[in-house]
Amino acid sequence: MAQTETSESLRADRRFVKSAMAVPLLEAEHERDLARRWREQNDNDALHELTTAYMRLVVSMAGKFRNYGLPMADLVQEGNIGLMQAAARFEPDREVRFSTYASWWIRASIQDYVLRNWSIVRTGTTAAQKSLFFNLRRLRAGLNDGGSQALTPESRAFIAKELSVEEREVEMMASRLSASDRSLNAPLVEAGEGEWQDFLVDEAPLPEAAVMHSRDDATRHQWLETALATLTARERNIIEQRRLIDEPQTLEFMGKALGISKERVRQIEHHALKKLKAALEGAVGDPRAAGLID
Repeated sequence: MAQTETSESLRADRRFVKSAMAVPLLEAEHERDLARRWREQNDNDALHELTTAYMRLVVSMAGKFRNYGLPMADLVQEGNIGLMQAAARFEPDREVRFSTYASWWIRASIQDYVLRNWSIVRTGTTAAQKSLFFNLRRLRAGLNDGGSQALTPESRAFIAKELSVEEREVEMMASRLSASDRSLNAPLVEAGEGEWQDFLVDEAPLPEAAVMHSRDDATRHQWLETALATLTARERNIIEQRRLIDEPQTLEFMGKALGISKERVRQIEHHALKKLKAALEGAVGDPRAAGLID
């Protein structure tokens, strides 16, 4: 039954390709007229004629991506989505042929589909990573480097320079392309009972350790708030801006903000730190051991 369905699907694909290739190409002026009718009058007949004429472009581009192991019908479907997006955005008065404009949208749509479905692990998100994914095999073939063996340092450096990416990214992508997805439930050996997931190490802390860490953080936060309460408003402001934010302010900045010299800011900060240390020593005993001060 499954074999019959597969044969029917293949025959349907061939019929679709044959019919797409049989549609005549459009003259430039007629193409612009169809695009204007769709854009200005929302003429569905014009849209149908315009997109049908360039269905062959979708089929041609989809064929270039069939070596990624995805169904040709799905690749064509994604290409059709790109074709419709191109029709929605095409501006006929720019004197650019629709086929030229649509090619970019069709290719982008198919590439996004391949990246989403080639592996259950997301392969690339940036433009550089996408370029690396789709060009790595081609460049390796030109280097006669082989597709299954590890990259040589020379090949890795060449590819990284050609695609403007880091060598580390080239190595990671080469490893991804040479491997296949593996189920965590796959047995280690055919006749064995153990599964791959049984040997994965959970690097997260144990629940007891996580609870203790959370409580320690809360206690340290309370100690610090109590110590900060011993400072004046200006002292606390300086300490918070100079010591307790990700990008500390400079002495000069604080001096201008408070209307004093940067040397005076330094003196206030030094005095405030001594007060904090004394307050923390009274509450904790050893602030350094508690991780409250450096």
